[in-house]
Parts: sequence; C-alpha cells; structure tokens
Amino acid sequence: MAIAKKSNININVSLDENRVPEELHWSAEDGGVENQEAKAMLLSMWDGEQKETLKIDLWTKDMPLDDMKMFFHQTLVTMSDTFYRATQDEKMRDTMKDFCEFFAEKMEIKKE
Repeated sequence: MAIAKKSNININVSLDENRVPEELHWSAEDGGVENQEAKAMLLSMWDGEQKETLKIDLWTKDMPLDDMKMFFHQTLVTMSDTFYRATQDEKMRDTMKDFCEFFAEKMEIKKE
C-alpha cells in the first residue's frame, strides 16, 4: 500500500550548561499543537529488527515531585488501556489496572 501522507512531531529541548533539560516544547501540526510546553516526556519506539525498545525519558529540572508521581501514574493507566486495545487481553489489563491502583496508593496520589 502506498503512503498517503507523512506527518511530523517535533520535540525541542533546551539544556543548561550541564545538559540538563530546562525546557521542553513540542509541536504536531496534524494535531493542532504548536510549540506546547511540557515538563516531562517518555518516548518509546520498538525496533522490530533488534527486538528491543528504544526510549527517551526527559523531564525539566523544575518539575515538582508530586507532578512526576502523577505523570507516572497517568502513564501507567494509559499503558494498560493501550495494551488492551492492542491485545484484547482483559485479564492482563485488569492486572495492570490493579497495579495502577497500588501505585497511586503507595505514592499517595489523590484521584479526582
């Protein structure tokens, strides 16, 4: 099948003199996002040839610890939903959701 369209997602990282992220901004033209500020990102790509995950994990040095805890919790919840959409494995999704609840409890994350 021929490629009908290509789309770009751009990530700009501003670093301090020690190469620690000061600012993160991202843009996705097709999603209507232009130079949006972010405090953290987790990017994972699957290398099908090497059968391994390639990843970039960044956060700004001013990201509050409580925000990092919420970020990880929300990421784990999203991963369980994505895993279910990809596999239709309800039992594992439910197990992952149980862990998310456990994580939130241990991190004392207040859910709204």
